Amino acid sequence: MRGVTCGGFWFVVLPDCGAASAVAERVRPLACRVVRHASGRPWLVGCWPEERATLAEAGGVRLAVLGEHALTVAQLAARADAMYGRADAENTVENAVSGCAGSFHLLASLDGQVYARGALSAARRLYHVVCDGVSVGADRARTLAWLTGARTDSRQLALRMASLVAPPYPLDSASVFTGVQAVPPEHALRLDRDGTARTSPWWRAPDTTVPLATGAAGLRQALRDAVAVRVRPGELWGADLSGGMDSTSVCFLAAEAGARLVTVTVDWNAPGHEDLRYAELAAARLPASTTRLTYPSGCLPRYLSGLEQRPDAWDEPRPLRDLAAQEHVTRELRAHGIGRRLSGQGGDQVVVPPVCHLHDMVALRPLRALSRLVGHRARRRWSRTATARALLDRGPLRRWLSVQADALARLPGTAGAEPDLGWGRSVRLPPWATPQARRTAADLLREAAEQALPLAPTRGLHAWAYQVRQAGRNVAPFAHLLGMPIASPFGDDAVIDACLRVRPHEASSPRRYKPLLVAAMQGVVPETVLRRTTKDGPTTEWHEGMKANRRLLAAWCDDSCLAATGLVTPDGLRRALLGPYTLSARHGPAVEATLTIETWLRDLAHHPRPAYLKEHSCESSSTP
Repeated sequence: MRGVTCGGFWFVVLPDCGAASAVAERVRPLACRVVRHASGRPWLVGCWPEERATLAEAGGVRLAVLGEHALTVAQLAARADAMYGRADAENTVENAVSGCAGSFHLLASLDGQVYARGALSAARRLYHVVCDGVSVGADRARTLAWLTGARTDSRQLALRMASLVAPPYPLDSASVFTGVQAVPPEHALRLDRDGTARTSPWWRAPDTTVPLATGAAGLRQALRDAVAVRVRPGELWGADLSGGMDSTSVCFLAAEAGARLVTVTVDWNAPGHEDLRYAELAAARLPASTTRLTYPSGCLPRYLSGLEQRPDAWDEPRPLRDLAAQEHVTRELRAHGIGRRLSGQGGDQVVVPPVCHLHDMVALRPLRALSRLVGHRARRRWSRTATARALLDRGPLRRWLSVQADALARLPGTAGAEPDLGWGRSVRLPPWATPQARRTAADLLREAAEQALPLAPTRGLHAWAYQVRQAGRNVAPFAHLLGMPIASPFGDDAVIDACLRVRPHEASSPRRYKPLLVAAMQGVVPETVLRRTTKDGPTTEWHEGMKANRRLLAAWCDDSCLAATGLVTPDGLRRALLGPYTLSARHGPAVEATLTIETWLRDLAHHPRPAYLKEHSCESSSTP
């Protein structure tokens, strides 16, 4: 394969049938790479840097690992050779990456039968669609939407107004384009020779039986391996050093691996904030060669700056409140010779199990569970009646989804301080959502309830697995828009697996902050940082950004894309974006979710063809 490409990263995966040639011909002028099935037909078409791809073959077996990993061609070729000729080769594809650290797509062509999957953290996704009569896969939903002319699904957008994070499972992995099917992160896509598609699980939730001390040792090794896959001694890396435990852990592991770091710290403008102090304490213990970049938030572009600009839209609406500030930081990093950046993103979702594990624990250790619930109830202001009612609810996931649908169709308004002891967070649409939005979102939940199966046998482990599916969702959009690879070790499958094996009641405590990560980083991260129990955020910056953009937001209310879909009324949107709701802790996340979708719709309209799908002036490279 040619060593120089356009710098993009995307691919289409095709079945081994003649009917797929029409799709291949449409995308080939936009691609740097073509990899073929053993039959000679195109299998993978797209753009990716050579250093982020390992490809091997043996007989009719083709294997590709795209992303961040340490597999060599020789190692992958040996694994391909072990699969060649086996009658059960299709069921042993995962052996090709067994024990491999990193974050990647795994793809295989086994005598023309295609197997493909992404990462459990949703940092690397897969989608499929019927195009020109055959099923086609891709790592980007927008690629398939462009190929088929798919429109946005207003039902999915309506449900996404209910949460800034993600819709409830299983709709959290759904595509927002009609006809484009998302492959759930824990499933693999299989394309048969007749051009049809199906999915099957490649991951199952592990048993949560490992004690904290043992689990901490496993997490420490998994994080070390995850960093070592990316970092080589002497390499120059940018690294977030927020003062929080997640990014600090990644910085010290990178320094331990021999990286030369340029760290980035933002000093938030909130009274009593502690991020800068803890970042300085950590920086004092990093190697003397470390370069520090510290930015008072007032010296960076305001939150929500650049709303009038129209960057290329991601595959789904994602919060990009500080995009302008991150663009500024990225330029500064490039000026220091940085081409890659390390992040602690995903740590919150991966190392801390959700509170609803206490719902399971009540049946096994009632006194201990109730004791912990007292602490959570006091901190989160749950009423005794609501907490008792939540503990007594033993209904399955399907019933929970149906209850949420009924409440959504009936009740406007956002959820209050309800106990987080269900199969997920309560689903409520904000007051500015139309009755149509509530009805369509409720219909989606009812449809999901008909066949939904939990990710794990217990409510707590299911909710934890759902959390980790969100760990990588925000990293990929920023990396795409900033044009700089961002590595997030907490989103690696091996790191997730190490955490999910730990007993939830030991990995979480209302009185201790991130006990699993604290135990894992003993002797790696300074003790002063490990003792931290607070967490800061850019709340002040968010409100200042909303106020600074009032004129633009007012103009948007007059020609709103969301209002055009019938999901909000112009007056309701005006009250949401310009009224007192923006200052309310209860409605703040719903306001941001609404603004995120409105911005995304405008970006999408401005870029009907994804910007990364660009004509290539030179002939695409090809491998046999």
